[in-house]
Amino acid sequence: MPVEIDVEHVARLARLALTPEELERFRRQLGLILEHAEKVQEVAAEDVPPTASPIPRANLFRPDELRPGLSHDEAMSTAPAQEDGRFKVPRIVEEEDRP
Repeated sequence: MPVEIDVEHVARLARLALTPEELERFRRQLGLILEHAEKVQEVAAEDVPPTASPIPRANLFRPDELRPGLSHDEAMSTAPAQEDGRFKVPRIVEEEDRP
């Protein structure tokens, strides 16, 4: 069953300027998409519960384990610029003159 879509209205909402050829092409394409979505809805059976994943999964989180990190010297060894033992980065926030 063909689905009728007001593509011009949708294009206006999206602020798109479409040619007549584009309007017709999108009308056909959107109609097909909606027909396929309707078929997918027919497949779902009432006895099948909705799922977030097709594979049953349980607690996917790993336990937190304390592991040693980098020392200060190791971390600073890769810094392109340093100042007073810290990473030096370009200023990204301008301060306004305050009265």
